[in-house]
Amino acid sequence: MKQQKSIIIIICLFLGIVIGWMIRGGGEDHPDGEHTHMGENGIEYTCSMHPQIRQNEPGQCPICGMALIPLGSKKGKESGPYVLEMTPEAVALSNVQTSLAKQDTGTGKLVLSGKIQSDEQRTKSLTANFAGRVDHLYVNFTGQEVKKGEKLATLYSPELVNVQKELLETAKIKDRQPALYQAAKEKLRLWKISEEQIASIESSGNVQTQFDIFSDISGVVMARNVSVGDFVNRGTPLFELVDLSNVWVMLDAYESDLGAVKKGDELSFQVSAYPGKEFKAKVTYIDPVLNPDTRTVGIRAEAVNRNGELKPEMFVSAAISVSQAGQSGLMIPKTALLWTGPRSVVYVQKGSKEAPAFEMREIETGARVGEDYLVISGLEEGEQVVSNGVFAIDAAAQLSGNYSMMTRPDVKTLEVPEEFKTQLTALIKSYLLIKDALVETDVKATQEAANPAKSSLTQVDMKLLDSKAHESWMGLMKPIQSSLDKIAQINDVEEQRKHFETLSDNLIEAVEIFGISGDSFYKHYCPMAFRDEGAVWLSLEEEVRNPYFGEKMLTCGEIQKTYRSE
Repeated sequence: MKQQKSIIIIICLFLGIVIGWMIRGGGEDHPDGEHTHMGENGIEYTCSMHPQIRQNEPGQCPICGMALIPLGSKKGKESGPYVLEMTPEAVALSNVQTSLAKQDTGTGKLVLSGKIQSDEQRTKSLTANFAGRVDHLYVNFTGQEVKKGEKLATLYSPELVNVQKELLETAKIKDRQPALYQAAKEKLRLWKISEEQIASIESSGNVQTQFDIFSDISGVVMARNVSVGDFVNRGTPLFELVDLSNVWVMLDAYESDLGAVKKGDELSFQVSAYPGKEFKAKVTYIDPVLNPDTRTVGIRAEAVNRNGELKPEMFVSAAISVSQAGQSGLMIPKTALLWTGPRSVVYVQKGSKEAPAFEMREIETGARVGEDYLVISGLEEGEQVVSNGVFAIDAAAQLSGNYSMMTRPDVKTLEVPEEFKTQLTALIKSYLLIKDALVETDVKATQEAANPAKSSLTQVDMKLLDSKAHESWMGLMKPIQSSLDKIAQINDVEEQRKHFETLSDNLIEAVEIFGISGDSFYKHYCPMAFRDEGAVWLSLEEEVRNPYFGEKMLTCGEIQKTYRSE
């Protein structure tokens, strides 16, 4: 019995080996290339959020749905970790475009969004001038267009019947009692009965029982408030009319854009209903009060509505040509920037068309001018910066192990005494009290927390530094002092957060230049702060507690860098 079982097991193993040999194609060797995920053009695609996803053709990430990006081709890293080398095919698939860094006078276009609204000055409520019953309606629905002088309704009014009888009676004795005659006519005039209608009544000698209501403007009926058979009193609203021959273009501008807009500016705008067609308008009003919820200011422009093409509630995209005095210099498009604080990242074109390469460069930016940014340092005139596809290049650099926006090298450049680093660390710990108060969105606590930080700042002894380090600290100390003073004075939490951002930027720069002592600190980054421009802050904990949004988005953010004492 045991022998039979052994024979059966041996036969099964033999059959398994034969079947496996047949499936593998008779044992022929397969080249390694059949198992690779590379496409025929040598490009491999991956997801910037999930780098474990790799495939040989474009598509979407099966995890998050983001479009896959092509990986750059590595060529031995001879260009260093700052330069990403790519194939021409990868550049084309990433739709990479470049723009020239050039000297400009500070002119550009400010793009604002908004919608069309009816002109409130051209809206009229048509009311009944006398009491009566609605016998006929000639306007049956809202949205109906009417012309000036067009008949809208007919009313029967017992009061008017009596006044007409009085007119006819006083007309018989107007030679003897002219005052009574004029008083009867004046009653009719007060009820908006025209001189022609009064003369017709008097000449015919007949009393009219019905009177017509006429429109005194041309426009569109926005509301019909009565129906046939309704009894109305004097002053009852019958119709709401609006003249749409001119409309308002209501736009929202952020605080940072207000310096570029003034009354009388001409603007052009587009609506999605008419692609490629531009309309003109002129700025006539700027709201004197900032909206506390959106942190925007309303801007109103007036436009002529030829042929009624512009409809109220249409969304618009408007462009205003701006020119800011004193803002001339080296300019690059805002789309070229990967915003990381005072120092932003751009990618500068290197190499050639056949062997494209892009160098990551940290630059210092100044004011925004329209759709451009002023470059203070880090770029030279004539260099080409990537203005489209910059996120794809940065993600490819990160996945390839190069430096990127998220994996920049340490920039500590100066050696300073340990005592100075200890004093700087104490200042940062005081700063954390401000951060915690802003997390709670507590204005008063934030003001009070600024005082210990101001005291810690005075304890930082700049005499410990040599000339170069002393100069660097002086450049940072002034904005730190200013930010602390503003935070202590301001009663608006959103304004406090703005100055906290400046304070954080300068303290982070101080940490990166001089270093810290003792504890480790985490640099947190929120990409949604300040209209998606992003902002950073320091924390002792890895857990994200966002000081720019508080409870609204408490955990919005991520760790960008960890600072440890040497």
